Amino acid sequence: METLYKRCAGLDVHSETIVACVLMGESETDLVKETETFPTLTKDLFRLLKWLEEKEVTHIAMESTGIYWKPVYNILEDFFDITLANAQRIKNVPGRKTDVSDAEWIAKLLRHGLIEKSFVPPEDFRNLRDLTRLRKKWVGQMTSEKNRIQKVLEASNIKLATVISDVFGVSGRKLLEQLMDNGYIDQEEVGQKIHGKMAHKKQMIADSLFGTLNEHQLFLIKQSWMHIIYLEELISAIEKRMDDILKDYQEEVQLLMTMPGIKKETAAIIIAEIGVDMGQFPTSKHLASWAGLSPGNHESAGKRKSTKTVKGNPHIKSALCEAAWAVSRSRNKRLSIKYWSLAARRGKKKALVAIGHRMLTIVYHMLQNKEPYHESTAN
Repeated sequence: METLYKRCAGLDVHSETIVACVLMGESETDLVKETETFPTLTKDLFRLLKWLEEKEVTHIAMESTGIYWKPVYNILEDFFDITLANAQRIKNVPGRKTDVSDAEWIAKLLRHGLIEKSFVPPEDFRNLRDLTRLRKKWVGQMTSEKNRIQKVLEASNIKLATVISDVFGVSGRKLLEQLMDNGYIDQEEVGQKIHGKMAHKKQMIADSLFGTLNEHQLFLIKQSWMHIIYLEELISAIEKRMDDILKDYQEEVQLLMTMPGIKKETAAIIIAEIGVDMGQFPTSKHLASWAGLSPGNHESAGKRKSTKTVKGNPHIKSALCEAAWAVSRSRNKRLSIKYWSLAARRGKKKALVAIGHRMLTIVYHMLQNKEPYHESTAN
């Protein structure tokens, strides 16, 4: 088998130790192997760096094990060509499994060019990833708190949600704040708190606010309300930091926002997860498979079996499915028409994934060609 790299290393990374195996030599006959074990403390990672430099290593491979690879990658990335491998695709032959044999196996695969590189974005995008994923967590927690307030209101027979579409909109917030302060709201106060467009609902809103809130329920609502206010401040700070990173990528953000269903937050998630250089993915099909939006391929004895989507990046997959749902609510858009056509035959969930796949394909070509989205005439 052809030798691609004359001096390479395989790293078997764990939470407490790293086993490094270096292979050196032009061919299999003069192959030299050296193995060393290092702790994972920062000073020991720099010792690993020095040891690899002494061996004149040029290429390194390691598994993407949890988050344990990240500190190793951060220290070594500026000095070596690092291949981050999918652990599922470089499994060793069963039996006689040790950390040393795993490191040697990774080094042998790398030596002969048998490891496919996983996509690792530059540092800016890695930082943006952390922010977008944290923002998603905070938004989820804020939604949970809003649902908790809604449950307490329903338990006290306050039917505000049946009259106002968004209980936590401008008018809804004013009503809730007044309710928390006094424990009740007079009909005259309702007219002062609601928006002018809701004036015709004044009596209905006043009737819906007539409930049986006691001190205990008010306390629960106030606790959730304070948490919501705090989470909104955190989300605002995260979005400000995201904007600072995206200053250098405003062209790509504006391009993505030309597509229906994609707003600023979704564009930030797309850029954070796949970057702006589509050279990392040979084709749009490779990108769709990496994102987990491609149908599975399972055939045996000439029969096609389950075609459920493959595992991929859950963050961009969920973002594109949300964007697909937003597109489906629009009118006279080709993506919307396609969604409802698929939904009628295959169901809404499969239609969402299909439209998400199509949107990702369009995003790939938009970023590759630096062209905005053009809406074709829908007949």
